[in-house]
Amino acid sequence: MVTVTLVATRPPLAVFSRGYFRLLAEVFGDAMDVVTVLHEGTPVAAVMNFHFREEVLPYYGGGTLAARRLAANDVMYWEVMRRAGSERGARLFDFGRSKQGTGAFEFKQHWGFAPQPLHYAYQLGAGASLPEHNPANPKYRLMIAAWRRMPLPLAKLLGPPIVRGLG
Repeated sequence: MVTVTLVATRPPLAVFSRGYFRLLAEVFGDAMDVVTVLHEGTPVAAVMNFHFREEVLPYYGGGTLAARRLAANDVMYWEVMRRAGSERGARLFDFGRSKQGTGAFEFKQHWGFAPQPLHYAYQLGAGASLPEHNPANPKYRLMIAAWRRMPLPLAKLLGPPIVRGLG
């Protein structure tokens, strides 16, 4: 039998530096929280959430390989919604953007969320074209495949400088 325990804990680690997460916690204070799912005392999934008015936005999240088998992400998002609603009075859950045809998009539809198109306006310089910084862009396919096979210590070392260049 699998036991999943929910606790509030420090922000999850990702390709971003610990200092970045510390700064977010400092700046957002009580408007931010972290939900972590533990399995037998070990974190398997976590998400950092931001709260504004009656809305919660789970923003930085991730899980281990075991998270999928344990349905930890389902438990995690359920707990985010439960806490946001019962403890903070939230009425809106913003699951964020996802490209159609991706696993993230399908996961959100599984929860019953209906997609809503987002409209953007761009101001480009003369001769410039819209950047296509997204995982569906074929020019990133090799880089994404290499990243997925990269040893974790190397990914942690290279992640922060790469992420800074994407914004």
